[in-house]
Amino acid sequence: MNPLSHVAIIMDGNGRWGLNKKKTRNFGHKKGLNTIEKIAKHSIKKRIKFLTLFTFSTENWKRPLKEINFIFSLLENFIDKKLVNLDKQGICLKFIGRKKNLRKSLISKISKSENLTKYNKKLQINIALNYGSKIEILDSIKKLKIKKLAFTEKNLENNLYTKDIPPPDLLIRTGNTHRLSNFLLWQLAYSEIFFEKKLWPDFTEKDFDTIINKFIKIKRKFGGLYE
Repeated sequence: MNPLSHVAIIMDGNGRWGLNKKKTRNFGHKKGLNTIEKIAKHSIKKRIKFLTLFTFSTENWKRPLKEINFIFSLLENFIDKKLVNLDKQGICLKFIGRKKNLRKSLISKISKSENLTKYNKKLQINIALNYGSKIEILDSIKKLKIKKLAFTEKNLENNLYTKDIPPPDLLIRTGNTHRLSNFLLWQLAYSEIFFEKKLWPDFTEKDFDTIINKFIKIKRKFGGLYE
């Protein structure tokens, strides 16, 4: 059994990468998509079953409107151009986060991509879009109240956006920043965390392998004792 089934990534550094190249932050976001494709293909090669990508947070609405609109347009264009190919690769797409605040054209494409790929089994890519972990937990609590369910750990977990998805074994954050930024706070309770200095567009399959090899050597005890 593969000890690494779920990898979560905070893809930090796109904007800084663009500025470092004497171009725009949006240029960096566009370049970051190439890295996503490389890491997704490599995840299939490594027999990883779940890849969760922090794409746009509930706090990212504070950014300039021009940048926000570019990110959403970039995602729409990516779905338009790559969806059929992703389906052929056996990739399932799932979007987690609050969809209601997104523009209608994007919501439509999200629905289309999820419906087309929902039976694919090679790799499930969870795209955290308009996602914030604190809001996710609050939304779960609201669901428990509506359903009149007991406030238990299991019930709360089963009503998160990530229900039916195992918790990440490994979290990677690129961009030389050492914080979780309101990402999967509940789900990361026992995940191994690696902070990478490289900005996301510079992150390679070799960098991914280096982290995976370090992860495999870790004895995970989940609060128990080593054997």
